[in-house]
Amino acid sequence: MNQESVILIVDDETQNLAAMRQILSDQYRLLFAHNGREALAATKRCRPALILLDIQMPDMDGYRVCRALKDNPNTEAIPVIFVTGLADVGNEAQGFAAGAVDYIVKPLSPSIVRARVKTHLSLVQSSRLERSYRDALTMLGVAGHYNDNDTGVHIWRMASFARVLAEACGWTAAEGERLEHAAAMHDMGKIGIPGEILRKPAKLDEAEWAIMRTHSRIGHDILSMSQAPVFRLAAEIALYHHERWDGSGYPEGLAGRAIPESARIVAVADVFDALTMRRPYKEPWPIDKALETVRASSGSHFEPRLVERFETVLPRILEIKASWDVQENQD
Repeated sequence: MNQESVILIVDDETQNLAAMRQILSDQYRLLFAHNGREALAATKRCRPALILLDIQMPDMDGYRVCRALKDNPNTEAIPVIFVTGLADVGNEAQGFAAGAVDYIVKPLSPSIVRARVKTHLSLVQSSRLERSYRDALTMLGVAGHYNDNDTGVHIWRMASFARVLAEACGWTAAEGERLEHAAAMHDMGKIGIPGEILRKPAKLDEAEWAIMRTHSRIGHDILSMSQAPVFRLAAEIALYHHERWDGSGYPEGLAGRAIPESARIVAVADVFDALTMRRPYKEPWPIDKALETVRASSGSHFEPRLVERFETVLPRILEIKASWDVQENQD
């Protein structure tokens, strides 16, 4: 029995609850409610993974119960399947309008009930896994800057810039989203750099720079332990985002299109954001001055095509920057 997949079954008819028990009890943990108020109380108390809800009940019908669940931020994500004898198209439409994800018509077919329940619980598990995955990406992004406590929201802001620039270069929305997640981990390797170097309130000397430059390989080595596409992309970016178009960057001195496009995109976003943010050794640069520096670096640090595309999407970049700046000032 799957103890994590708790299902709440709501019906005012005892025989219907008994039928559901017979169909599902060997696979899932079941809770039962005889009316809408009991259902809302049980949901608040136990947070089931799925609710099977009758429509025709006294006091509160299923539509009202479902709307109440969807109006509550704590329960709105719980999927509701209506189980009812009302088979008209209008009844189904009303059910979906109330927020239900599916509709099972009585008399019950055990195979249909089991199939629908399995499908929607799989979707719940996928959603939880996706949320955990995103949480892990967020934590890894923060970990890379744990000792570099003056960067504020830099990693999230520049990652958003990178997504906009990538999509302006023809990346799909899904590819852009993946790049955004990966870009936030571009400095993962800083976790291996001494804090006194990361927090030094002045420019680094040559010996300190030699240590700092190792962060690209450290980040790559950590992130490349996973074969998941987002981590493979993040490892690529971590290793190459300090390469330069003219071949004068590090760690491998790659030039031109030998540098992965992901890293070329992140380089532009990273530098622009770094110039326009406050650091211990400098004040934030005005937008015009930062943009002029990016332009002047076209063909040396940055691919000329990316500089042109960056200027094209600059209004959107500045909207994102303004939004993040407000959030940073409120923290």
